[in-house]
Amino acid sequence: MKTRVEKDTMGEIKVPKNSYWAAQTQRSIENFHIGTEKMPIEIIFGFAHLKKACAIVNSKLNKLSKEKTAAILQSCDEIVDHKFDDNFPLVVWQTGSGTQSNMNVNEVIASRSTEILGVDFRVEKLVHPNDDVNKSQSSNDTYPTAMRIAFVLELENRLFPALKLLSATFKKQVKEFEDIVKIGRTHLQDATPLTLGQEISAYEEMLKKAKKQIKDTLKYLQELAIGGTAVGTGLNAPKDFSSMVCKELNSQTKTKYKFKSHPNKFHGLTSHDGEVMLSGVLNALASNLMKIANDIRWLASGPRCAIGELNIPANEPGSSIMPGKVNPTQCEAMTMVCAQVMGNHTTVSIAASQGNFELNVYKPVIAYNLLQSIRLLSDTMVSFNNNCAFGIEPNRDKINEYLNDSLMLVTALNPHIGYEKAALIAKTAHANKTTLKEEAVNLGILSAEEFERLVDAKEMIKPK
Repeated sequence: MKTRVEKDTMGEIKVPKNSYWAAQTQRSIENFHIGTEKMPIEIIFGFAHLKKACAIVNSKLNKLSKEKTAAILQSCDEIVDHKFDDNFPLVVWQTGSGTQSNMNVNEVIASRSTEILGVDFRVEKLVHPNDDVNKSQSSNDTYPTAMRIAFVLELENRLFPALKLLSATFKKQVKEFEDIVKIGRTHLQDATPLTLGQEISAYEEMLKKAKKQIKDTLKYLQELAIGGTAVGTGLNAPKDFSSMVCKELNSQTKTKYKFKSHPNKFHGLTSHDGEVMLSGVLNALASNLMKIANDIRWLASGPRCAIGELNIPANEPGSSIMPGKVNPTQCEAMTMVCAQVMGNHTTVSIAASQGNFELNVYKPVIAYNLLQSIRLLSDTMVSFNNNCAFGIEPNRDKINEYLNDSLMLVTALNPHIGYEKAALIAKTAHANKTTLKEEAVNLGILSAEEFERLVDAKEMIKPK
């Protein structure tokens, strides 16, 4: 591989000849051979938005020339357009402040900006990664800012649309299945009736609540640490730098959830309680999705030797040895995603507790896990909706069979004959393998006509 020589404060180092990164990026590549997890591209895009906003503000404050500013702005736009994805090779497992990724972005922008200004960056840098691209900034305030930009944009553009899609499917089914009376189940045992629409309405409400809970976290994630520089004091940053940068960010990202300057930069650098809150509600969403997926795969189990109340789409062969077998694969995929998100929440919680003095130094792992959770939850909801939930159909024969055989219909008799007599009817019917009606008559508690009048499953799905 052809190389060139780059310099930093540590001395000289060889760098791939045509890469836009420089010495500090190369040192990170060589010093951290740990895992395969790369810094998420969403973080890089967050940095690009931030560097663009900072350059505009520095220019307005006469701290950066118009020529350099224009070149930096173009470079940032090109990064967001995926033109340099291969120039951000660093792993997550690096310095806990994210300094090396900040410098990776600074170096790429500096090299590309120099190129835009008409000079070969391999020979000379007209734009300096620290003095120009990183002006008025520190890694300690840019990384937490970049990751919050990424979180807000990913929630708005990826997770919320996925929630809306799956929620709309369940909402439609609530109406479509409102007249299908089925037996309920508690403790994995037969319980009193409800409609299939009522059962699915719980799923819709879970997603509705999840969206509200996630939105509640945004008021904290919108607070940005930029302007705090090294320890929160704002050393080397202009007085109004933070608020001006936030204004520029809102203009360029066009997010409906507006960024604002963190009211206490000391808190912004050392604490990530907002991230823990987000992780917590993502964990809650995962818990609900796990419940939904498990419910649906149990209700669709069979098709002949289990519950079998639902039919789900047959997307692919389920077995390499059993012909004709179809498995609830979308349910299984979603439950695995949920397990991963639950593990991610533990990681984020531990990482966020490590705010030693003025800086938390677990930022990259917090960012990585949260972005993975957002992406996985979004993708699995879309996949589950399109390949499973949208095609759910009730097995009416099986639903009616279970409903009519259930001993728990006897609950309707409680107000009329009392709990103990009703329990006697149910236990006797179960022991004799007879019906509730037969035993009510045999025991002399009710006539057949009285039983039919009092026990009507359709009348048991609402307060009475």
